[in-house]
Amino acid sequence: MSDPAAQALQPRLHQAQSGGTAGSNAAAVGSGSGNSDPVRPGLSQQQRASQKKAQVRAFPRAKKLEKLGVFSACKASDTCKCNGWKNPQPPTATRSMDLQQQAASLSESCRSCGHALAAHVSHLENVSEEEINRLLGMVVDVENLFMSVHKEEDTDTKQVYFYLFKLLRKCILQMSQPIVEGSLGSPPFQKPNIEQGVLNFVQYKFSHLAPRERQTMFELSKMFLLCLNYWKLETPTQFRQRSQKDDGTAYKVDYTRWLCYCHVPQSNDSLPRYETTQVFGRSLLKSIFTVTRRQLLEKFRVEKDKLLPEKRTLILTHFPKFLSMLEEEIYGDNSPIWEADFTMPASEGGQLVISPAAVSGSPSFSKGMNSGSSLGSLGLDSGVAEPMTGEKRKLPEVLTLEDAKRIRVMGDIPMELVNEVMMTITDPAAMLGPETSLLSANAARDETARLEERRGIIEFHVIGNSLSQKSNKKILMWLVGLQNVFSHQLPRMPKEYITRLVFDPKHKTLALIKDGRVIGGICFRMFPTQGFTEIVFCAVTSNDENTEIIYLGKLDLMGYGTHLMNHLKEYHIKHSILYFLTYADEYAIGYFKKQGFSKDIKVTKSRYLGYIKDYEGATLMECELNPRIPYTELSHIIKRQKEIIKKLIERKQSQIRKVYPGLTCFKEGVRQIPVESIPGISKWVWVLLIPCSGYRLTHPDAWPFMEPVKKTEAPDYYEIIRFPIDLKTMTERLKNRYYVTKKLFIADLQRVITNCREYNPPDSEYCKCANTLEKFFYFKLKEGGLIEK
Repeated sequence: MSDPAAQALQPRLHQAQSGGTAGSNAAAVGSGSGNSDPVRPGLSQQQRASQKKAQVRAFPRAKKLEKLGVFSACKASDTCKCNGWKNPQPPTATRSMDLQQQAASLSESCRSCGHALAAHVSHLENVSEEEINRLLGMVVDVENLFMSVHKEEDTDTKQVYFYLFKLLRKCILQMSQPIVEGSLGSPPFQKPNIEQGVLNFVQYKFSHLAPRERQTMFELSKMFLLCLNYWKLETPTQFRQRSQKDDGTAYKVDYTRWLCYCHVPQSNDSLPRYETTQVFGRSLLKSIFTVTRRQLLEKFRVEKDKLLPEKRTLILTHFPKFLSMLEEEIYGDNSPIWEADFTMPASEGGQLVISPAAVSGSPSFSKGMNSGSSLGSLGLDSGVAEPMTGEKRKLPEVLTLEDAKRIRVMGDIPMELVNEVMMTITDPAAMLGPETSLLSANAARDETARLEERRGIIEFHVIGNSLSQKSNKKILMWLVGLQNVFSHQLPRMPKEYITRLVFDPKHKTLALIKDGRVIGGICFRMFPTQGFTEIVFCAVTSNDENTEIIYLGKLDLMGYGTHLMNHLKEYHIKHSILYFLTYADEYAIGYFKKQGFSKDIKVTKSRYLGYIKDYEGATLMECELNPRIPYTELSHIIKRQKEIIKKLIERKQSQIRKVYPGLTCFKEGVRQIPVESIPGISKWVWVLLIPCSGYRLTHPDAWPFMEPVKKTEAPDYYEIIRFPIDLKTMTERLKNRYYVTKKLFIADLQRVITNCREYNPPDSEYCKCANTLEKFFYFKLKEGGLIEK
């Protein structure tokens, strides 16, 4: 190799190769996973490059000029063609090339052309120190890229590395800024970009949800975009092998752009860097989504034990469904989210305003985030601020029809029918009448408390003592009131102990206030790092004339205890803590069971041992929270759901009970008629008997769906798939007359296909079987005239 700069790099390359660091291109270009340095195994390539640049920029001036002279052409005469100074005494492989090595003298001759080093760096005499340091940064990046070229095995990637290597060499020589030239074009390459499209998707699909649920969807979109920004794409060769029908020309162009503008600049910051999701659009996302989605979900599954406990449910349960819905919009022909003028009208409950700047970068996430990094430290900002001490617990928004809309599956009851029923059951003149204090015998336990909160009779406040803030007289009075309630209701607990914990700054209390005085509360201590909260004291009392004293577990006439616990659950969901632990005495076990607590402890002992207080004669109980449940409104929602179902059943029964006239054709001499011609019998029932009885579905492509999935074969299947179904279950349902309409049957069969695609990679054998089964199923429906051809 005639290039003196390249020859000067050879000893270092030899050292790297002999040291076993030339294994992967990830280590070479600094994708974040290249922790292959045997001397500094904990550092990524990006960190090593930053340290090296800091080191060379600390060199004395003479040493800096020597390093730049290697990459500078000789200017002694017009006839000299030497394109870089070469040390007459090159360092051996064992000699250090850092500060310990003595700098060459400016009068020292070049081993190639014989001219002094000063002739190679004469153009740098009056250059500022800042410019010298910029050029030295490019020198380090050139060395990095030189090693990458030799370590990379993929031809397409190697060519890009070599092009960038030559580009930076030229920029050092000309003291210019690196600009990628040629037919690649300049960012952005497509509008709208991936980031805007995904944010449009969140607005388009989830704007009708309650604010907290919309925020959850936004956090999932932010996580997906950050993953794309730091994910390593497959090479064009791998793409062509996976997509044999596509020649991969367009993908190769995008891949080259991604290397030049996004991936390589992560560790070689002399090159201008852009975020992948901000410069690419739908075309690249179409090319990479299926494989990236599979790799990402697989990494989450493998490393699920490393995830933060409060994020595990969000990532393992909601993220796969989020990606499935996004996939439909990526590959759908008529998706509006990719339109340049996309607008989304504000919903009744308000619209979540999302700024692209909010997802452009996250230091806590991007550190080491790539296709090879650990996800154990993954953290998502919940967007919920910590309430101030004594802040009133906000009343949940009144549920509307829009709040009830969720991700729907084919075969669900039409929303038009649900809306019609809702109009009936919510019309005071038609059915229920206005809310009053006169509750039915079947009212929920917390109905009275819920109505009193609506009317402002009772309030809920999270309060606690503070050593850093100025004392608030009202808060202190409430704490004294809580101490009195707990002492009165927990007579076996020492008063000094109760006082110490209630006023301990590490403990908080959810206080129930009525008419300005404390009538109950739950004292707790949060352990965010351990993923759980310990409930210490829990009691309610009321001295109203017509109300007996209430002690949780014995008597809860007003439903205060249940409503109090529901508020505590929602408070912890907002703070991403999904587990309660408490020691309950014999009187309180019944109360805690009604609130969802169990003696079956799922939290590992190592997480709470040494953190919570042990109580002699008490039983340890646990409650796991579901972040999707609005607990303070749950009983009201269930009540409405029951009313809707009851009304729907009444409508269906009125149709089923229709009496048809008897058959008279047999009196006229007809010997037989088609079964489906009998009034009241649908043709589709006989057509659908065929596939569920096993006819022609016993061929090889039906074998994955004949029986329910076993946990031993797929341990996490029922964590990801919320509504499992199989052909055996469908057969039982058919025998039990479950399928009263064809929509129910089609929905179940379609769910078999959907579940398969959600759990398994698109190119798996299971998905191939699902595709074949789906085609056969709809062929039978068309053949029977049950759907349009």
